[in-house]
Amino acid sequence: MGRIAFELPEEALVALKLDAGEAGDEIRLAAAVKLYEVGRLSSGAAAQVAGIPRVAFLSRLAEFGVATFRQSEEEVAEDLAGA
Repeated sequence: MGRIAFELPEEALVALKLDAGEAGDEIRLAAAVKLYEVGRLSSGAAAQVAGIPRVAFLSRLAEFGVATFRQSEEEVAEDLAGA
């Protein structure tokens, strides 16, 4: 597994009201959600980045305003037509 490290200003930790470990977890989750949202990672891969089970990752997406499943308008119309 690869490791990425970066420095976070103490002011950011204070603003987040988190210690370094908690901030790291939150940043991993936020990055995973964004990468999923823009289509760079599948939900399973994003969950691995976040370090949580896929079901937990999918349930956390709403906290970030991200749709759990991505479908185009055409795909939704096809699904409704076939129902």
